[in-house]
Amino acid sequence: MIYEGVLTKMQTEFGNPIQYYLVFENSFLNVNQLLDKEIEISFQGYQCLNCGKKKKIFRQGFCYDCFMSSAAVGDWIMKPELSTAHLDIEDRDLTYEKRVQLQPHIVYLALSSEIKVGVTRGTQVPTRWIDQGASQAIPIVEVPNRYLAGITEVALKNKYSDKTNWQKMLKNEVAPLDLVQERLKAQSFLPNEVMPYFSENNSKLYQLHYPVLEYPKKVTSLNLDKSPNFQGRLSGIKGQYLLFQDGTVFNIRTFEGYVVKFQL
Repeated sequence: MIYEGVLTKMQTEFGNPIQYYLVFENSFLNVNQLLDKEIEISFQGYQCLNCGKKKKIFRQGFCYDCFMSSAAVGDWIMKPELSTAHLDIEDRDLTYEKRVQLQPHIVYLALSSEIKVGVTRGTQVPTRWIDQGASQAIPIVEVPNRYLAGITEVALKNKYSDKTNWQKMLKNEVAPLDLVQERLKAQSFLPNEVMPYFSENNSKLYQLHYPVLEYPKKVTSLNLDKSPNFQGRLSGIKGQYLLFQDGTVFNIRTFEGYVVKFQL
């Protein structure tokens, strides 16, 4: 069978294990069903996720022009502390920025290799943690806007990393740490503006289980620009990565906006 279309991040369904779906314009594919099967991936071209034009992808699935102009990829996306919609100050499109920034956000701790701190919208729980390949995650606070979440993350970065070691995550090299206790320790690092949102009892711990038959001992990233054709046997899915038996890993998020053909 052949599935062809523009890559976007895999859609997920929380369960044990997590279910993954590749969604194209006219079809979709439950990736879990491909475990232990041979897959051929072929690069066909580009299509910007914003303007739809067949232009080379610059970053995050956008062509250069869209990346430089779209409100969906403003600096406040990667740095929530730069959010200004709560002050009625526009970055690129105030209507869009208010819609995204002025809603509940979660500041959390996640365990994908070591502990990391991060920010996500309340509507993205637990999707955000699945996309990161976290094995466990726990909310620290829920705040009413992105700015408050951002300054909380900045304060907690003095104690915790805000990056995932993707190679350790894919090899399942996870430190045995207690997120419930770490959450309580994190309270002392919270900014004063955020302290009213902290509750000692609100500490649901999420456990995430991925469909992996075998974790790789070494990993090599598949780059479609350098290797436009690849064939391998799927051994697992974790985060937004496809894991293959030979140690090749394919990050779907990196290649959003690429037109690909999957042959099964």
